[in-house]
Amino acid sequence: MNDYPPLVTVLTPVYNGEKYLSECIESVLNQDYENWQHIIVNNCSSDSTLDIASRYAEIDSRIHVISNLKHVDIIENHNIAFSLVPKGSKYCKVVSADDWIYPECIKRMVQLAEENPSIAVVGCYAISSEEVHYAGLPPERSVFSGREICRLHLLGGPWVIGAPTSILYRSEIVRSEEPFFAGHRSSADTSACYRILQQHDFGFVHQVLSFIRIHDGSMSARQSGLRALAFDKMAAVAEYGPIFLSSGEFNRRFDELLNNYYYDVLASAFIKRLGKAFWSYHIERLEEIRVKFSRSRLLRAVIKRILDLLSNPKQTIEKILKRTKEPYYL
Repeated sequence: MNDYPPLVTVLTPVYNGEKYLSECIESVLNQDYENWQHIIVNNCSSDSTLDIASRYAEIDSRIHVISNLKHVDIIENHNIAFSLVPKGSKYCKVVSADDWIYPECIKRMVQLAEENPSIAVVGCYAISSEEVHYAGLPPERSVFSGREICRLHLLGGPWVIGAPTSILYRSEIVRSEEPFFAGHRSSADTSACYRILQQHDFGFVHQVLSFIRIHDGSMSARQSGLRALAFDKMAAVAEYGPIFLSSGEFNRRFDELLNNYYYDVLASAFIKRLGKAFWSYHIERLEEIRVKFSRSRLLRAVIKRILDLLSNPKQTIEKILKRTKEPYYL
């Protein structure tokens, strides 16, 4: 780093985040890197979120608090935050209100991006209370073509485009796309990376630099009951497969995911007798990617699942658990 390190804008969109917000802000204050600003966007919280954020803003002038005039959904609140990234900012990263980052996080991620101007997105390992996330890239490499990373994701892994807290973006790209997180789905953050990485490189710091908190109140937890993330994998292949994959790769991968989706998600829901909300959600989402829901295919998947359980329950359960282990999004 030179004597004038570039400005990094840290964004924390938050709604009712009083439980963990102080820990989040403290982790930014404790960074080894000093040229940052922290913009906290309060989404009409009904708890003490605003008081907590305002108290820190009084302590450190680099912290700024913005309050929405009306409550919006989580994706729109992120886009409001992205719209506040100033022209003088060179890099931008989200630190979700229930997450935190290690002291070296910003410094190490900016250093890699500064050394490699072709990089538009930088990732890192993240740790949760359960495991280390986003492993699998060769440790001797830190720079990858964006297309290479997107192909890995679409073909099944490793999954290294992580949750927003583990990602750093070039601010000029954030400012050039409005909205930056397009759509309203839980995978909007990953979709943004697919768009960016069509033309830019991906950098990865082989170090645990972020902590992502998995708890009942997170968006990932709320979506897990609907198995939304399992569908998002298939939807990503439907949308971006034609861009990054050959026609043969696309057809094979989509068929594989569709078969797994009927077996792991829909057949399981049928056996568990999940309610109308689950089925309405999935039928609607299938229509979005122009796939017609098939009752006959569901019946075959249910029969296969039951037979598998009866013939070898231990092996079948282990296989299901392996298939349904998903990355975490917003």
